[in-house]
This record gives sequence, C-alpha cells and structure tokens, in this order.
Amino acid sequence: MRIEKDLLGEVTLPDEVYYGIHTARALENFQLTGQKVHPRLIEAIALIKKAAAEVNGELGYVSSDIAQAIGVAAGEVAEGQWQEQFVVDALQGGAGTSTNMNVNEVLAARANEILVGSKQGPIHSLDHVNRHQSTNDVYPTALRIAAVWLLQPLSEVCAQLQESLQAKEEEFAGVIKVGRTEMQDALPITLGQEFSAYAQAIARDRWRLYKVEERLRQTNLGGTAVGTGLNAEKKYIFGVNERIRRYANIGLARAENMIDVTQNADVFVEVSGLLKALAVNLSKLANDIRLMSSGPRAGLAEISLPIRQAGSSIMPGKVNPVIPEAINQVAFQVMAADLAVTLAAQSGQLELNAFMPLIAYHLLNSIEVLTKGVIMFDHYCIKGIQANVERCSQLVKDSLIEVTALVPYIGYEQATKIAKLSYLNNRTIRQIAVELNIMTEERLEEVLNPRALTHPGVVGKKLK
Repeated sequence: MRIEKDLLGEVTLPDEVYYGIHTARALENFQLTGQKVHPRLIEAIALIKKAAAEVNGELGYVSSDIAQAIGVAAGEVAEGQWQEQFVVDALQGGAGTSTNMNVNEVLAARANEILVGSKQGPIHSLDHVNRHQSTNDVYPTALRIAAVWLLQPLSEVCAQLQESLQAKEEEFAGVIKVGRTEMQDALPITLGQEFSAYAQAIARDRWRLYKVEERLRQTNLGGTAVGTGLNAEKKYIFGVNERIRRYANIGLARAENMIDVTQNADVFVEVSGLLKALAVNLSKLANDIRLMSSGPRAGLAEISLPIRQAGSSIMPGKVNPVIPEAINQVAFQVMAADLAVTLAAQSGQLELNAFMPLIAYHLLNSIEVLTKGVIMFDHYCIKGIQANVERCSQLVKDSLIEVTALVPYIGYEQATKIAKLSYLNNRTIRQIAVELNIMTEERLEEVLNPRALTHPGVVGKKLK
C-alpha cells in the first residue's frame, strides 16, 4: 500500500494500481454509469501528453530523461496498454478534469517505473506530465481527435451501404410496384427507383460526415485554462500542435481564436446533428423495409428479407424483421443522444463548458454505434433483400393507381368516376373503362402499359 496526499488529506492506494489520489477521489465521487471513458479518447489524450513531454524536453522545461520516460509511457497507453488503469466514470463533474488527472497519474507512475523501477519517483503527474497543459485545452482537443478517428470509418461504411443500395437499384430496375403517399395507393414506381432514393439519402450523409471533419480540426491546444495561452510560451504552443498533428495523423490546426474554441462546443452539436440526420435516414429506410416486407401473406410482401433468427417463442415459423428493428433502436438512441449533446453545449458558462464529459460520452458512442449498425444493416439485411416480383405485379393490377394516367385523355372528373366504380364493384380500372366505352382495350393497353407509367431513368449516382 502507498499513501498519497492532496488538499483534502491522505488516501491509501494499493501498490498495484498506477493511478493516484485524484483518480481515487473521482472513483468515490462519480459512480454513475458504470461505463469508463471511451478508449479512443484516452488514446488521444495519451498522444497529447507524449507530444507535450517531447516539446517540453526540447525546450528545457523538463529534463530529457523525464521527457523520454513520459513519452514511452504515453506511447504504451496510445497502443492500448494499461487500459484497466483508466477507471473513472464517463460522466463526471469538472469538465473532464478527472479523466485528465487519471491519465496524468498513470503516465507518471509508469514513467517512474521506466526511469527508476518504481511507481513513485521523480516524475510528477502535474509538474511534468501536465506541464503547459490544462484539462481545458487537452480534453476538447482529444475529443476532436477521437471524433475524427471514429468518423472516418463511419463515412466509409456509409459508402459501402450506398453501394449496396445502388446494386439493389439496378437489380430491381424492372420491378413495377405500387407507389404510395400517405399510406395510400398513388402511382406506379419501380422498386429500383425507391432504392435509388435510399442510396441518394445515404450519399448525402456520407458526404456531410466527411466534410464536417474540417471543423473538428481546429484545436485550442496550448491555450491552457481559458484560451489565452497563459503559462505556455509560443514556442511550446506551435511545437505541441505540430507534434500532435503528426502523431494523430490528422491535419490539425491551431485555432486563430483559442478562447472561442475553449468556451464554445457548437462544433460538437454540428457533428451530433449530422449523426442524427444519418440516424433519421437509416430509420426511415428501416421503416420502409419493414413495411414492404410485411406478411408473409397478410401484408404487403413486396420484398423478402434475409432470415436471421426465429421470431417467436410461441408462434412456429414466425420470422421478424430483426435487423431493421435493431437499426430503428440505434437511430432512436442517436437522436436522444443528440438532445443531450445540445443541452450540454448550450449550458456552458463564460470561459468554459463544464459538461464536456457528457458531450464526449454521447458523441463518441453515437459514432461507434452508428458504424456498427450500418455494417449490420448492410451485411445482414440490404445485401440479401429479394423482390417478390409476382406480388408487386399483382398489387399494381388490383389497385386503382392506373386511373391517374387516364386524366390527360378523359379529364379528372371522368377518371374519378371510373376510380369510384372500380372500387365499389371490385373491378379493375381497365374493366370499368371498357364497360363505359371510354376507351378500347387496345388503347388502354397502350396508355396503361406499366413501363410507360414509370420514369425509365436511374436516379442514383455511382461512387467514384
């Protein structure tokens, strides 16, 4: 056991743990979600500590051996080691101070171990590991880095989903079906055209998420507590930003107004809003697919989904659309998280937002669950969708949607009469039109040819 002191007194810690008294206080105070800080956020903070130690060593603010030991320890953490030592709850008071302290203490203990063979030694968590830093510039910078890291694969899997939807667009190009507005029969459309619209919506999401990275790349690293750069000289500020750009492998840039970046979190609201937009499109797509696949005999049954698992513990043979249902739930979660991010961002006061941990918790989790959800949706559902061509054709024949095509030839009032008689007598549009001597069968066949009723063009744009 070892004893550590702070302004509140003493705490006894087990010898095997690398964290210190500040982390122990946070463990006691914040027993909230049971979920730890996202590992990519820890990785980003570790790289910032590595960059800061090296620049501080080069400028003579810490000795070269201490800088090197901190750098090695930070490199280990960035590679995923010592994850069990990052124990504070994801939700915490103090704008992320507990997370920053946790990283500082673990790195100091590990660096001491590297330097002198013991967790306790000359390297101090604040005087050395945290030199020229504050939580207020480290935490938001790390969040920006982690968000970019996670957004890149999300954009890529959206591109893959877009391609799968475009493949279905081509596959179903010749499948004529009933188009519906307000859940009522409207006009003929091809199943391929419907999928082209889905593909286009996902394409917008992919592009928006790709472009929003630009706003995340403005950092306040070196701005210390309020963004004025107090306690950090210009050589350090420029040096640490250049170094973290290289280590994060992202085109980061020091913000022109670091006070703005320190106190305002609107960029995270922007990113969260785009995640919500993707969630909305995914949920709408999932809703449509569930509806079109309803049945198998008493619903629309225009498409069939891949069978993934048995659907009931009491009804034999029942199969449920579990993948679209799961996507709906992912979308609901992301939409709810967006509200939390919005509330947290607008609740900042004066020179700092104290609610950054809530923003980080929801933002990073939303990106991650969307990435996993899109992969699941693409592989386990979209790629395996099959069109029930005969069912689609029969629904077109039995519906009243052909009557709209007659309006240019016989007028709205006459077409309405045909539609009403067709519905009341359970007859087709063609049958009523012939019985009333409005058109010959040959002329009707020409006017009401299903392929003449849908636009032949393919709407979707291929990925380059």
